[in-house]
Order: sequence, then structure tokens, then C-alpha cells
Amino acid sequence: GQRRVRVSISLPLTLSCTPSFHYDPPVTFFATFTALPLIYASDPFALLELYNPAISVFGDHPFPAPVLNPSTIPALAYAQEKIMLNAPGAKNGLSDGDGAVGDPASMGISAYLLGMTNSSYAEAAVTEVNFQLNAPRWSNGAISQRFDVAELWDDFGYMSPPFLAYYAADTRNISLLEESYKQCGYYREVLQATDTSVPYWGVYHHIIGPQSQDLGLWSTGNGWFSAGMVRVLAVIQKAPAATVSPWRAQAIADLTQWIKEIVNGVMGAPMDDGLLRNYLDDTDGPNGFGEISGSTMMAAVIYRMAVLQPDVFGTSYIAWADNIRHTISGSDRDGNPHVTSNGTVTPAVNPYAWLDTTPYTAGSPEGNNFVVLMYAGWRDCVYAGYCHTDGSRAKRLHNKKRHSSVQ
Repeated sequence: GQRRVRVSISLPLTLSCTPSFHYDPPVTFFATFTALPLIYASDPFALLELYNPAISVFGDHPFPAPVLNPSTIPALAYAQEKIMLNAPGAKNGLSDGDGAVGDPASMGISAYLLGMTNSSYAEAAVTEVNFQLNAPRWSNGAISQRFDVAELWDDFGYMSPPFLAYYAADTRNISLLEESYKQCGYYREVLQATDTSVPYWGVYHHIIGPQSQDLGLWSTGNGWFSAGMVRVLAVIQKAPAATVSPWRAQAIADLTQWIKEIVNGVMGAPMDDGLLRNYLDDTDGPNGFGEISGSTMMAAVIYRMAVLQPDVFGTSYIAWADNIRHTISGSDRDGNPHVTSNGTVTPAVNPYAWLDTTPYTAGSPEGNNFVVLMYAGWRDCVYAGYCHTDGSRAKRLHNKKRHSSVQ
């Protein structure tokens, strides 16, 4: 069996690698300006990767999951405020979901970790797993994003599969771990655009289904899904329970290829003012404005893959991500800074209405999250020696400097 350890955490490493913008205002902004389940879906991931990267799935040894004091972990303290145990009318254990299957699962890893010291959260995490597995399915077995009808949204990839993978890896449920990988493949079968003649081939449609279908190639949705697959890949690569599984090598190869398809498609898409267009295929319409959400999430994906699969995601990929990071640190074509003094990162797609054709400048919580995820990914890539800072290749830091102490 696995030996669980109690972990003490120190935070200074977040300050060890300075970006060209200050990350603290974006963190403060998203931590105080969230409302909908989808909006705060990425908050725990961003906080964990920023402040406690060693215990995220991108740490060297994330399993077995540690026993933590929630008051010392910003991500868990935040999740305690947002998780709605036994919410009235809820069909799952973590929030009312607003009709979504996948969104509440974004809090699943936090609930599971909180459950190490609080049985109510442990029970809620199990309830959430069962809710995911018993939701409506597409004909190929893909879990629906909506619980009233079978419908596939690319947002789902960031919410449900990473939680199922993490839970399965730590509970040594090998069949569920394999299912988390298969879900990514099922979604790819349905959502991937099939026109190979366009430069952005490989990216996904936003929604396919009878209720809210949107065949547009939404950059933020492609960020959601590819980032979710990165997390599933990290779990499968690092989970001790998976090391002897006969499907493991194929899963790693498949996930790496599927992520690469999206990244290659995104990198081939025409940009606007140094940023990905809101809808990648809208080059002359109102939804084709450049925006920060999809752009920074895709940069975060590349930085993570540069460490997880460095032989595949080499210098040309890192250079693309660096260009996004440098763009964010500067100003738009009208001279407006992308990161304002109060932490608002602009322009973004409206997080409350994705078909809004007006670039959103009031502040997107998820957009700010993605900026933090990009920074954390770049910082860890620098520490791993694959990315650069100050014009030179970074040296690897000793594990005692990078990681939390174990007692």
C-alpha cells in the first residue's frame, strides 16, 4: 500500500523566477471576483501551481496524495469557500453545477485533498466521481457535459478527466485511470475539426449536441481541453499505480499526439495583435478579435509539455509560448497595457457570454487564471532547464529548494 505523509509547505519559490509582468495583481483579482462554477473552475489549479507546485500533478512525486493542513495551502483554503457540500437540488457532491456535469468536477481534486482530514469532503469526492460516471453518454461513450442531454463541450476536458485521473491514481483504481484517458479520446473523435486543408487543422469545435451546438473553433475551449489532457498525461506518467499497466505506453503516446494536434493547429492559426483570435476560424468577422484567455492557456500547455515531453515540444514550441508571454507583458495596438495596475488582464473573451463580439475589458477571472497558469508553467519550465530567463538557459534547482519539506 501507499504510505501517506503529512507535508509542511513553504511559499518563497513563487518569487524565484520573475516574469515581465507582476503575477500578484492577477491572483488577487481572480481570487475576489468569481461567481459561476465554470469561472472558478481553474482557480484551485492556478493557486496550487503557483504557490505549491510540488503537490500539484506537475510536482516530481504527486502520489500518494499528501495529508495537508488546508489553512497553509491557498488552493485548499479557497476551495473550502467555494465547494457547496449538499447544495440544494444538486445532483453531485460539490456544487449545484448550473446544469453542467463537468464543471463541479473541477473542484474534485481539492475536495479529495480536503477529504484527507475531513470525511465530509471525502464523501463528496466519491459522490462526484459517481456523478461523472453515471451522467448521460454520447454514442461512443463520451461523458456528456450536460446532465439533461448528451452534449459534448470542449470545456469538459479540463474539468472531469483530470479529476477522475487523479482520484483513480491515488486510490489505485487502474480501470478508472484508463477511463480518464479514454474520455479524452472519445471527445477527440467527436469534437476535432476534420478540414485538413486549413492551417489550424487539429483544433476542436466548441460544442456538438442538440441543445447548444457551436461549431466554431473557440481558442479558449481548445485551451481548456488541451490543458486537461496535459493533466491526465502528467498523472499517468507519474502515478506508481500505472507503471505496470499494459495500456500506459499507448496512453502516453496518444495523449502527447492529441495535445500536439491542438497545439500545432493553434500555432498555425492567423493571429490578431500578437494574440490568438477568440474564434480561430473567424479571420474577418466580429468573433475574430485577439484575446488573452485562449492565448495564455495555450502558452501554459506548451510550457508544461516542454517538461513532460521535451523531445516532442522543443524550441519552436517554447518560442511561440514566449511570444505570447511577451505580448501579455506589453501593450495592445492602441497603447493599452494588457496587465493593468489593478491586475485586470485584457482584452479577453466575455467569460459570461462567449458569443459576445465585444472584447471584454472589465476583467475575466478565468482569463486572469490562465495568465497565472502560464506564469507557473514557464517558471517550472525554467527550473527544469528547458526554458530560458534573462537570455540564458536556466540551471536546475536542487529539489530541496524547489519542493516542500516532508516530515
